[in-house]
Amino acid sequence: MSFYQPLGDDHYAPTESTESPWDSAMQHGGPPAALLGHLMRLDGLRLARITVDFLGPIPRRDFRVEVSPVKPGRLTSLNEASMVIDGRVAVSARAWHIAPGPQPPVVTTSGPVPPLPETSDEFRAFTEGWGYGRAIEWRCTRGGLDELGETHVWTRVTMPLIDGVELDGQDRALIVADSANGLSAELPVDKWLSIPPTMTTTLLRPATGDWVHMACRTILSDDGLGLAEAEVSDFDGKIGHVAQPLLVRAR
Repeated sequence: MSFYQPLGDDHYAPTESTESPWDSAMQHGGPPAALLGHLMRLDGLRLARITVDFLGPIPRRDFRVEVSPVKPGRLTSLNEASMVIDGRVAVSARAWHIAPGPQPPVVTTSGPVPPLPETSDEFRAFTEGWGYGRAIEWRCTRGGLDELGETHVWTRVTMPLIDGVELDGQDRALIVADSANGLSAELPVDKWLSIPPTMTTTLLRPATGDWVHMACRTILSDDGLGLAEAEVSDFDGKIGHVAQPLLVRAR
């Protein structure tokens, strides 16, 4: 099993592992973000920042991906990609890549990360009935998957992003990045919408190992907007940051 099956000629088929919790005919935003990030890779450069715009619900149907350069460069480069479904751009993304170089005289270290909790059955109830949730193992270090408010969680993606292609640290981080708002919702999801039309992930480096930690929180304004954010880490320390502006409305 994987999130996507390659069909050739830049076409892909989403599997049930992309399934959104809100509509089984739609995709969760995480796998499309990761796929576009994966397909925008550049030899010799590393992803530093990706902004993914969700232009509406993402149907769980076959699609093609278009990738093009915006600002090529040897040290920094910007390119863009689009997921086209039924002739419509459903998701677009822009990514900055930066070339690694010699070690500077000062290297910043981050604080300790929480230990990995022992396995539990909590995530099974949380993920029942939707493919994306089942494709990831979740172990909370603060809060809970069925609780409102700030939530910290270790995540382990259990399958490849693309069938036949080995999963790596960039894929693992981007597959879960768009979950920040759902994990840290401040209002009951059956009564309130918290819709992120876009998501930006900035990465210092790819994750090492199988596990990615997300320390997620949501801040709400007094006029119907919000901001979901997450500090992203692996066992060696901080690797990046996620930010999602939110439209907050009663259902």
